[in-house]
Amino acid sequence: MTFRIRTLNAISPVGLSRLPGDRYQVSHDVSDPDALLVRSAKLHGEPIPASVLAVARAGAGTNNIPVDELSKRGIPVFNTPGANANAVKELVVAGIFLAARNIVDAAAFAHRLEGDHATMDKLVEAGKKAYVGFELPGRTLGVIGLGAIGVEVANVAVSLGMRVLGYDPAITVEHAWALSSSVEHVTSLEQMLKRSDIITVHVPLVDGTRGLIGAEQFKAMKKSAVLLNFARGAIVDETALIAALENNQLRGYVCDFPTPLLNKRPHVVTLPHLGASTKEAEDNCAVMAADELKAYLEDGTIRNSVNFPNAQLPRAEGRRRLAIANANVPNMVGQISTMVGEAGLNIADLVNSSRGELAYTLVDVDGDVPAALVDRIRAVPGVLHARVL
Repeated sequence: MTFRIRTLNAISPVGLSRLPGDRYQVSHDVSDPDALLVRSAKLHGEPIPASVLAVARAGAGTNNIPVDELSKRGIPVFNTPGANANAVKELVVAGIFLAARNIVDAAAFAHRLEGDHATMDKLVEAGKKAYVGFELPGRTLGVIGLGAIGVEVANVAVSLGMRVLGYDPAITVEHAWALSSSVEHVTSLEQMLKRSDIITVHVPLVDGTRGLIGAEQFKAMKKSAVLLNFARGAIVDETALIAALENNQLRGYVCDFPTPLLNKRPHVVTLPHLGASTKEAEDNCAVMAADELKAYLEDGTIRNSVNFPNAQLPRAEGRRRLAIANANVPNMVGQISTMVGEAGLNIADLVNSSRGELAYTLVDVDGDVPAALVDRIRAVPGVLHARVL
């Protein structure tokens, strides 16, 4: 069987090489695609073909993808958490130094200097006082969000001699194990903001995080504090931010998202969304996204989906597999098992996982699966999608 993958952005050849040509047809104009592979392409309001089984984004955020709409169709949306973590971490650390040493403003001052050596030396000595910064050892960094990027930022800050506070009510066991033991876990965002000299945000943009840092949060911060945002622009309430800067409630803001209101504003440094803009990060994201699609299309495996639960079942020779996406309601597995038995098939292995309102089931059976069985399963109320592998 040949799977068809439609790419909606330029995808690293390193990642595309994971989809071999004898089993995959990959291009930007492939018809009736089985999957979509994207980076920044916006899918909201765009028609998504009925043939699509999965969508993968070569990146962490999925706010350019209509996840809720795809969930209703039983389509998993994959992302690549951690694949660009090192690239973003390095830029965040650079942002900390930019803010602490006033590097951008100082460089602009130096760029404007004119005259001979003696004149410029005099101007430098007179002007550098305006750009006095601070050193990092002993300063407190507050990290909001301890996912792959937040953990790396926290750990490198510890190595720089900083005190580090970590806030994440939903931290995973995996990320907790990766976090330096020197990081202090705090359970109150307000307390973190009050104690931090520098705050950095590393959470996804969802309804619950939009405007997470607003007027009340700025009031809680030290007037000498610096805020960094290399996650998503809308996590910070821009109107409240500007008011805080103008009222001297905040020392500075460094972000990766230029806007008309922020551009050229004093005490603000904006970068052109460079977080994951390294060749290594693009390669890593593309490889992970391609591997996720390959595992799902060939074996029904789900890893790193933002809407469906993880599910994996080892394949055995000579067995066929049913992959079923359904609403997370009682007796779904029972109904499926009964139908398989009535079709005269033995269930050799089964895994069922759920996540919120959605569930996913893999059923391995001995023998071929008749089309009539698949039709019966698809007709069950709550079944969103079913296929045979």
